[in-house]
Amino acid sequence: MVSVANATLSKVRVPDVIDPNGEPRLAQPDAELPALTDEQAAQAPSAPDIDRSDDLPTMVAELRTGEPGSRELECLATGIYFESKGEPLAGQLAVGQVIANRAESGGRFPSTYCGVLFQRGQFSFVHGGRLPNVSHENRQWQTAVAIARIVDGNLKESKVGNALFFHARYVSPGWRLKRVASIGNHVFFR
Repeated sequence: MVSVANATLSKVRVPDVIDPNGEPRLAQPDAELPALTDEQAAQAPSAPDIDRSDDLPTMVAELRTGEPGSRELECLATGIYFESKGEPLAGQLAVGQVIANRAESGGRFPSTYCGVLFQRGQFSFVHGGRLPNVSHENRQWQTAVAIARIVDGNLKESKVGNALFFHARYVSPGWRLKRVASIGNHVFFR
């Protein structure tokens, strides 16, 4: 997987079969994410500066920032935030890994993080083709951004491996899939 943490990405179009009413939009439909200021960039170390041997909490502390830096990382962070913000860091990493695994699935799912989130019926927090607003000052959001950078940069392996699905422990969808892990409040399958 190629890291998008430092890439310049064009606007991501979601196929019409996913949203026949138009292109999904973030909080500001046609606006690109603002470039990081020098001060913000200094506070948000890039993935190559991270020691891969560090434990997950140390990595999160080093990468915690409110600004994801790209639309794709914002989508990944949003998925992590709304699906697992109250979970242990390993659970947040696992949710992010499932989103990344879907994007890398070779056509089974959309090929971008944003496309995965906007796929019809997959994530309940997506309403009307838009992602909900999140305060970038919120510490849980900043943690989600750090986890998104870790997932995107392949900096830490998750126990879920190549899982493509997860659900909360309190539901039982009756899936006939291989269970690969249970972390926090989620069960993961492939």
